Amino acid sequence: MTDKIIPAPATRVEDILPSLRAACPVPPRLSPHADQVQGWLVSWLPQTGLPLDAPSRERLGRAGFARYAGRLYPDAAEPDLRALAALFTWFFLVDDACDKPGRLGLHEIRGLRDGAVALLRGNPRQRQVGLGGPLRRLLVHAWREPRRRMPARWRLRFADAVAHHLDGTWQEAVNKATGHTPGVDEYVGLRRATSAAYVSYPLVEFVTGRPLPDPVYHHPFLGRIRDVGNDLLSWYNDIASLERDEVTSGGHNLVLVLAAERRVPLPAAVELAAERWHESMRRFVALTATVPSFGPALDGAVTAHLDGVARAVRGTIDWTLESARYAVPGRG
Repeated sequence: MTDKIIPAPATRVEDILPSLRAACPVPPRLSPHADQVQGWLVSWLPQTGLPLDAPSRERLGRAGFARYAGRLYPDAAEPDLRALAALFTWFFLVDDACDKPGRLGLHEIRGLRDGAVALLRGNPRQRQVGLGGPLRRLLVHAWREPRRRMPARWRLRFADAVAHHLDGTWQEAVNKATGHTPGVDEYVGLRRATSAAYVSYPLVEFVTGRPLPDPVYHHPFLGRIRDVGNDLLSWYNDIASLERDEVTSGGHNLVLVLAAERRVPLPAAVELAAERWHESMRRFVALTATVPSFGPALDGAVTAHLDGVARAVRGTIDWTLESARYAVPGRG
């Protein structure tokens, strides 16, 4: 029998979140087009067939998916930011469909995954089993410009990242259906998939128009930086959304898995999660300071890619605190 977990006072999360934000050395940035694109997104989405009544439109506007994209890709041209905001919205809608009350069944999640990956790897004009309706129309629209402009190797890399993400989404749904709560190591690996950070990284190349060769993109050193960056944004979000996740996540939250594995109350687990975050941030800074050269023709694109990984960390922190999607303790 495990020790009973005592709910953490909200003040602990309130205290810790600002300290993590202050410890992030990446300066905040926001696209000058973000708010205009957010307005476009809310007015355009009904064209996909999404049933958006007035309260739904208000919630969508307050969630600020375009502002999230604008924090990760502040230099994107306005048309590109529209495509990115549409993509981000697709992923959040899929997350809701797979995780909220009335969520899709395991077979439906697998079908959606297979349909989305088939669309990204093949011809969007063909119909895909498992993916239809507004979600399909939204993805077709969002994918149009990346598919048109980017080379085949990049498109396959992006599709592989989406497959990895949706595999993680399916596995988390399996865990919840079977009552399985992951341990810390298992959870960290799964969270790297469910966060969709690995999906966001190739989009830096879409914005810059400078796709990296596969051997460079998959270089182990760059992979380690992406892993640590993914952990940083995921764990921050876990701490910020702890109150909600206690009820809905089936134990899929870094704080909750630490509390269960270490058999400590939630306040102590919050501090353990924060310590892991600070340790990973120190590692992230050290790694990014020692990136090897890949040659004059590629170093600029590598720098832009790693800048994008860093912006994903900072952008997620800032967006998590401002978005109505998360009931962050202490936010006015």
